[in-house]
Amino acid sequence: MKIDARRSAAFVAAVDTGSLDAAAALLRITPSAVSQRITALEQDMGTPLLVRTRPCRPTAPGARLLQFLRRQALMEAEFLAELENDAGPVRIALAVNNDTLATWLLPVLAPVLIDEHLLVEFVLDNQGHTFALLEQGQALACVSGEAEPMRGCTVTPLGRMRYRMVAAPAFARRWFPAGIDRDAARRAPVMVFDRKDTLQTAFLLQHFGLPEGAYPFHYVPASDPYVQAIRLGLGYGMLPQEQCAALVDSGELVDLAPHLHADVPLYWHAWRIQPPRIERMGAALVKAAQAVLLPLA
Repeated sequence: MKIDARRSAAFVAAVDTGSLDAAAALLRITPSAVSQRITALEQDMGTPLLVRTRPCRPTAPGARLLQFLRRQALMEAEFLAELENDAGPVRIALAVNNDTLATWLLPVLAPVLIDEHLLVEFVLDNQGHTFALLEQGQALACVSGEAEPMRGCTVTPLGRMRYRMVAAPAFARRWFPAGIDRDAARRAPVMVFDRKDTLQTAFLLQHFGLPEGAYPFHYVPASDPYVQAIRLGLGYGMLPQEQCAALVDSGELVDLAPHLHADVPLYWHAWRIQPPRIERMGAALVKAAQAVLLPLA
């Protein structure tokens, strides 16, 4: 059986754009033609490949097909570039967590992206969920908190990101005049990144016995506004050491629990077989990250 190129292109476009209408606009055909091509591909494969919701999402077999199609496109582009002796730009999707992108990743990755003529699409999610994006075919590699590799992939330890519980000085004086303790923590508003963020809940449960929901909290799901909200005194929360160390040193933020911290292990997941440029990028990322992050215990 051969995978039809037009049918597979319709499937990938539907997943990437999130709807049959948007896929049709991208491919310059009608939505009906997109649907027909995907249906024909599903008949070829003998299984449903796409859940036609808004946004569209692949089924489990569809995710495996999406992985294959993305890798096939990348390998084809790399082969043609080498054949024509023209190492033109190649686009890759990397799944990473927000704090990684906001702190150490770009300085590490920028030189190799420039040298290797790589275009990158960052797909953002919590470090506990980036692995799922790799499984679903939404990314070709990922930075994840998952230590076990997916079938066909390798995993390499990167190190630990250390988080500190910090607040603005005025906030600390108002809510924690005698230091952070259980009673004060029950009343003070907490900054939470999003509904997948468990750093604050795990910290408060472990050290103060406070379960989720036992204290007021804000949601601010963007890295820079999250830091700004803490600096403005809206609440207290955990920040990566790389992001808050200078602010603590300058007195703009206060470390509420200097003897306590939370460490998040990070790993690099990538396919075993990949184009040389992607291999070199991964190797450079791993080497640089291991020099920046704390070593895994």
